[in-house]
Parts: sequence; C-alpha cells; structure tokens
Amino acid sequence: MKKIFRNNSLSIVFFLLFLITLGAQAITGLKEYNEERKDEGRGPASLSAYLSTGHFVEATFENWESEFLQMGLFVILTTFLFQKGSSESKDPDKTEEVDRKPSKNKKNTPWPVKKGGWVLSLYQHSLSISLFLLFFLSFAMHWYGSLRDYNEKQELKGLPTEHALSYLGNSKLWFESFENWQSEFLSVFAIVILSIYLREKNSPQSKPVDAPHKETGE
Repeated sequence: MKKIFRNNSLSIVFFLLFLITLGAQAITGLKEYNEERKDEGRGPASLSAYLSTGHFVEATFENWESEFLQMGLFVILTTFLFQKGSSESKDPDKTEEVDRKPSKNKKNTPWPVKKGGWVLSLYQHSLSISLFLLFFLSFAMHWYGSLRDYNEKQELKGLPTEHALSYLGNSKLWFESFENWQSEFLSVFAIVILSIYLREKNSPQSKPVDAPHKETGE
C-alpha cells in the first residue's frame, strides 16, 4: 500500500484536493444561490437540486474549459515554439529525446507503437487530442449551464429567453470564457519566464539550482 501511494502520490493528492475544493464550491455556491433566491422572494434550494442548476454547472465547467484549453495549447505549442533558458521549453539548439522516432524494439513499448500505421499516428498526438476533446466537452457544458442560468434570470424578470444557438452570440457566455482564458495564459507565461531565473529544489518543473539562466530544459 505504501508503494502504491508513493508511486501515485502526486495524482492522488491532486485528485483529493479537487474533490475537497469541488465540495467547498458546491456548499458556498449553494449559499450564494439561496441568497439570490431569497432576494427574489423564493424558497431555498437543496444541495442535490443546486447541483443541476445552471449556476453550478456554468461556474464549474467554465473553469474546467480554460484549464484544458491552456494545457492543450501548451502541449501543442511547445512542440515547435521555444523559450531559451526556460525549464518549460525544449532546447532550440539541439534535438531532444521526445523528438526521436519511436522504436518498436524498446522494452515495454506501448502497443500502439508496435502496431504502427494509423494507430501509431493517432497515439503520437493522443495527449493533445484528449485535452482538446475535454476542452470542447467542458465548453459545451459551460454553454449549457450559462444558458440555463441566463434564462432562469430572464424568466424571473419577465424578459425573453434565448435558444442555445442564439446564446452563442451573447456577450455573457464569452465574458465568462475570456475572463478565465486570460488568467490561464498569464499563468503559463509566468511559469515559462520565471523558470528561467528562479529555482525550486527537487522539483522537475525547475532547473537544477546551480544551472545557469541560459540553460534550457530541466
């Protein structure tokens, strides 16, 4: 059991943090939602009912959407763009290990590499494909949740509601997206630049403490 946790501790801890903060978001979001309902003269919603509201769905997936977009773009752009001296970049002056042609003869080679053909072609880009699929799924859920939340508020005011397609032109949807996207792009910019000059001992996201600033990669 100790070995399992040691070998998977990073993913386990982050997944637990995800569950804790998602639960905290639901509880605090419910309180905010019920405050709004109280101001509108309506009774409080239960936690189970709140989890299916546009208020919760929109707030959750607009954040997931920006995270997957950031990671997908980072994976793709780092294949051909460089930042000299950054631990987050390949070295523009040499060929990296990740650039070599996949070999079928290595020990424990993944089966798509052994299979070759279109299976290998797909596998070679499976990380970015998965991240962008998660982005589009999250954007669809954000769109759905934002539309529900918008229409609920419109109905309470006695104003016209919108259909899904027409809501794609609503500034509310895109404001919610852009306010998250810009923060993700800023955070990537920060780690790329700061990792040139700053260090974190023992972290694979940092260069060795004694590495010169001009050295690129881990």
